[in-house]
Amino acid sequence: MANPSHFMRSKKDDLRPIGDKILDLNVSQSELLGRLQIMKQDLQDWRTKLDTQVKTYKEELTVLNKELNSDLEQLKSGLQQLRVTLQQQQDHISDNLKNLGLEDGPEGSEVQETEVKEHPISEREVPLLDKRSDAGSEGVIADTSA
Repeated sequence: MANPSHFMRSKKDDLRPIGDKILDLNVSQSELLGRLQIMKQDLQDWRTKLDTQVKTYKEELTVLNKELNSDLEQLKSGLQQLRVTLQQQQDHISDNLKNLGLEDGPEGSEVQETEVKEHPISEREVPLLDKRSDAGSEGVIADTSA
């Protein structure tokens, strides 16, 4: 049979590597826990930076939105003023045409047609370049056939 002292010694030898393995596992566990803590801190720092950036961007967007709304209101106001001015000018021109008897209604168009018929422009009354003059002055040739 086996010697009991030999059996005891071999158990100690077997236990020793297990102890070394446990020690190695404890060291590895400590290293992993340390790395995990570092990663948690990095994640927390990243979240803090991200939150700060988001807050900054939101503030910038709020300012830009206010500026945009202000510009939009100015444009709306300017357009409204332009509409009012154009309407006033249109009313003024319409009033002037009525005063002159040149309103754009059916009667006014007859007046305009009558005036055009009474004063037809012939091609001979159009200003032409006087070829006889070296200065290049314009001359009017009147219709003498009428």
